[in-house]
Amino acid sequence: MRTTLVFLLAVLVAASGAAQASRHRLQPGDLPNPYRTIENHFKLAEGRWWESASAVDIDADGTSVWVADRCAADNCAGSRLNPVLKFDAGGNLVRRFGERMFNLPHGIHVDRDGNVWVTDAEGPAEGPNEANASRLGKGHAVYKFSPDGKVLLTLGTPGVAGDGTGERLNEPCDVATAPNGDIFVADGHSGQDPNAPAHTVARIAKFTKEGRFLMSWGRLGGDPGEFRTPHGLAFDSRGRLLVADRGNDRIQIFSQEGTFLGAWRQFGRVSGIFIDGNDALYAADSESDDRSNPGWARGVRIGSAADGRVRYFIPAPDAEGTALIEGVAADVHGAVFTAAIRGGALALKKHVR
Repeated sequence: MRTTLVFLLAVLVAASGAAQASRHRLQPGDLPNPYRTIENHFKLAEGRWWESASAVDIDADGTSVWVADRCAADNCAGSRLNPVLKFDAGGNLVRRFGERMFNLPHGIHVDRDGNVWVTDAEGPAEGPNEANASRLGKGHAVYKFSPDGKVLLTLGTPGVAGDGTGERLNEPCDVATAPNGDIFVADGHSGQDPNAPAHTVARIAKFTKEGRFLMSWGRLGGDPGEFRTPHGLAFDSRGRLLVADRGNDRIQIFSQEGTFLGAWRQFGRVSGIFIDGNDALYAADSESDDRSNPGWARGVRIGSAADGRVRYFIPAPDAEGTALIEGVAADVHGAVFTAAIRGGALALKKHVR
């Protein structure tokens, strides 16, 4: 009886998509974890190791896995490693590309045609800096690759920060494509800094499938339609855009024209978000602690994009909380894949029921 009551308190029925979620603090014991972790599933090339994997997505085949890796470090500046990696269903590395293109690979998205989109969320440092040479001409950009690594489209001007008003980007966190091919970019990574200036970029930018800038919405703040680091994007079966508004401890829901439809807080302080074909919603909480979103636990909350219910919870993999799960995805068989920064051997993991 008590377990049933706790579960019901976590439920939000988002009638018409506009209801606000209650701030029920879901702890690991509040929700079951029916998953077990498969150790050493992913096999890297000889001489390479895991450190930080920021994002993960599923290939168009439904089972292969793409990951944005930070070059066996916490960024790719000056590295000659390939940050974009593809693994087959057996965890074997089958493709890699993107060498010397990125400063900070951040978000990854595989579209319906199998093309791979990756954001570069960090530009050159300001002012003269000898160590900055390898960062010049990189960052503040989104790249569309063919499945074999050919650059098909670039959004933003690599190395040049935008001001949040047009086609130039500023620390883009994630990218997603709508069924008609329109492109949506979560733009602005610095908004959750408590000292962020009012002009800090925090918006969703929309482009045509050819890359022509259409519009953007949002600004720095905590009101509906405002953001403090829009960190992840996903579309549900109704075509609604769900945004992981990390610094505001919520998911915001919008139409594709930017109309605010609702917000959910029951998934925690969300960094990464994935929605499968059945509207199962996977939300990665990498930052909840006593300072940021106190009372909440880090891990992956799994529920429904249709009604906002939270059903399961995969706890963060290490008790010390040094591996921060920012990316999450699930294949057609329901296996869950998590990508963690500063995770070392925990950077990319497979979890099965």
